[in-house]
Amino acid sequence: MKNYVIITGASRGIGKAAALAFAREGYNLILTCRRNTALLEEVAGKCEEYGIKCITFTGDVGNHEFCSSIFKYVEDNSLLVDILINNAGISYVGLLQDMTVDGWNTVVNTNLTSVFSMSSLIIPHFLKKNGGKIINISSVWGKVGASCEVAYSATKGGINAFTKALGKELAPSNIQVNAIAFGAIDTDMNKCFSDAELASLADEIPAGRLAGTEEAAGMILSVANMGEYLTGQVISFDGGWC
Repeated sequence: MKNYVIITGASRGIGKAAALAFAREGYNLILTCRRNTALLEEVAGKCEEYGIKCITFTGDVGNHEFCSSIFKYVEDNSLLVDILINNAGISYVGLLQDMTVDGWNTVVNTNLTSVFSMSSLIIPHFLKKNGGKIINISSVWGKVGASCEVAYSATKGGINAFTKALGKELAPSNIQVNAIAFGAIDTDMNKCFSDAELASLADEIPAGRLAGTEEAAGMILSVANMGEYLTGQVISFDGGWC
């Protein structure tokens, strides 16, 4: 049985698919969600069918104290973590002028501050074991920006810069930091769009469709399995879109 993988935002979407993918590979899991404990426990139950151990935490990864409680548990129980996947994310669709400060702060804390907290807290753990991998889930909007998704685009752009900088910082310590800039993935985040809008979106993508969550999870697993020389990269997975 392999060591642990931490996945934030694992109750649904890409996080859920990633949890199942890593469980199938024999990794033990630490999964988080913001509030839907029942859904997260359901995911954990499915993962445990593969004979692995699964630990769950419910709370806001945008809150540093909550993140600290996860790593206190890791240290108190002498768990070994090989991979951190910063997947938790939310969006706001609308004009920036209509966005409140609280709304802005919620998106920034959930999408970007969580990456700082989880990454900074796991670095000492990785230093002790002389290695580890951080995979940040980003978006094509972090590279090119999206009208009416300014806050989301800004946080994903921040993740991209964070990844490149931290990759350089940690490379001498055998810790790899990479990001995956996903294009349009068929998740609940896109449920705010009508069928006609999604069809129009698919027409813009050279591949002609949105990707499934299982495909996204496969990409995350592929990056996790890449050699130690791959670090500080923002890898696009978008069907040739951006």
